[in-house]
Amino acid sequence: MKLLRRELTKLFAQKRSYVGWGGLLAVPLLITLAFYLNRNNHHHDNGPGGVISLAFHNGILMPLASVAMLSAFLLPLLAAMVGAYQLAGESETGTIKTWLMHSISRGGVLASKWGIAVIYVVIGLALVFVGGLAAGALAFGLHSQALLSGQTASVTHWLGLSLVAYLYVLVGVICVLSLALLFATVTNSSLSAAIGALVVFIVMNVLGAFSYFDFLKPYLFTSHMDAWQSLLSQPISWHPIVTGLITFAIYIAALMAVAWYLFRRKDILV
Repeated sequence: MKLLRRELTKLFAQKRSYVGWGGLLAVPLLITLAFYLNRNNHHHDNGPGGVISLAFHNGILMPLASVAMLSAFLLPLLAAMVGAYQLAGESETGTIKTWLMHSISRGGVLASKWGIAVIYVVIGLALVFVGGLAAGALAFGLHSQALLSGQTASVTHWLGLSLVAYLYVLVGVICVLSLALLFATVTNSSLSAAIGALVVFIVMNVLGAFSYFDFLKPYLFTSHMDAWQSLLSQPISWHPIVTGLITFAIYIAALMAVAWYLFRRKDILV
């Protein structure tokens, strides 16, 4: 906990933290503005699962529309950057040596770095949720809304679904973060580690886009990123959500185990 508190202090002291959070907060605000200016256009793009189309008329869906757009690239990008910087960035500045001079296990250092990166993403998603909800309420109001299966759900029900969807997306994004942290154990360049994680993420998405590679889809965590949309029908189909969470958990555990093994054996010479 002491390590985590130290990392939290550093997180809130860095200007780059606020730049990233500000960029995420700007997205739902810009989306809401764009939707409001086009509210009388009836030729809307249905978007992922129809959520984006519905958000043209009801602010309660703005958080979901925002995360649907962000999870395609910007959220993975931010997760890759913050995950990569935690170790590789410290190596670039030479401060990683300061950590390891103390009586701290490398496993503890790695866990604290992973934990602070997760906290960073949690704060970012919270800003997207609150910003989207506030902007949507001002632009369109908050009203009861029909689910994708046709049944009408209350504002409270939609808020609950949105929170569960955000938690699901968070776990999926942690896979990218963990992948970047793994790359950061084998390189002293945060940029290289972030790019490596993004390349793997993009390759997985490409593989999942072609029917020829359908046999791979169940094993790619990217294939499960949008499973939260099953929440928007009644009754809820929990199978894809549970399958996605299990897949995410396996990836996170495996990536962090390999990262711990490599970091434990790494020579810190810079």
